Amino acid sequence: MSEFNTTAFQPSFFVLTGLHRLVGSRLWLGPLLSLMYIITMVGNCTVIYSVRKERSLQEPQYHFLSMLAGADIVLSVSTLFSVHKVFILGICEIAFDSCLAQLFFIHTSSSMSSGILLAMAFDHFVAITNPLKYTTILTSSRVTNMGLAALLRGIALMTPLPFLLKQLPFCKGQTLSYSYCLHPDVMKLACGQVRINILYGLVLVIFSFEADFLLIAISYILIFQAVLHIASREGQMKALNTCLSHIFIVFIYYGPLLAITVMHRISIRSPPIAHAVLGNIYLFMPPMLNPIVYSLKTKQIRVALRKSCKIQGS
Repeated sequence: MSEFNTTAFQPSFFVLTGLHRLVGSRLWLGPLLSLMYIITMVGNCTVIYSVRKERSLQEPQYHFLSMLAGADIVLSVSTLFSVHKVFILGICEIAFDSCLAQLFFIHTSSSMSSGILLAMAFDHFVAITNPLKYTTILTSSRVTNMGLAALLRGIALMTPLPFLLKQLPFCKGQTLSYSYCLHPDVMKLACGQVRINILYGLVLVIFSFEADFLLIAISYILIFQAVLHIASREGQMKALNTCLSHIFIVFIYYGPLLAITVMHRISIRSPPIAHAVLGNIYLFMPPMLNPIVYSLKTKQIRVALRKSCKIQGS
């Protein structure tokens, strides 16, 4: 376990753990995670297919939903092989360069998801506060540009991470807290001049995830103010009901993310199991629940799914 490259002071591999430490975890976590991956891939692929094929879903909110589904697929694929190696095959080692590549894709897709959640909040804001100009404000080209902006921001912000880590020597072991690689988790094993990595990681959190969450919160404050000015009780409930799915996804996405960030940056030692549980909730639950929640709460998606099933059945 102490195999090091003596010229670069870098380990040739890291050891993945997470919930693997629990007694008998391979017997129940392996099948459970496999089922979650299947649900995630089928659900998100179905959303993308439905939005592409169904004319009634050719609206900005559904295009944003398909973008979110695409980001969730990338996130799930990024962790798929390492998680299954740990819980199905019992292989806990991941090569150093593979770990850096994995954390890049995980953080990039997470940043893209955050940006798309912000775009969806803006979509709700425009739909409720300025419905008459909704189609002129959120044109097809603007929706596409907003999705591209979320993708390019994620790539631009996360590209330096592997290169910054590559420059560091590692002298605090090789054991990671999760069954996949995250930047804060890898960085805590490094020694030497880690200040740049710490500062850049803080900049990433502030200017991507925290900024997005703050803007989403501001959007909903303005939305609730607009809803209060709707005359009828029925109109108020209808307006709020359109936001429920998005609010739920925002909380299950940002809650564990902020908790993980705090746990990695404060000095108070937290039990490894807490890191592992929050990490698994953060990476596995939102991609799996997104298509389920939106399918249950959105009539147009349910109708499109029934149509698809009838066509395939006939």
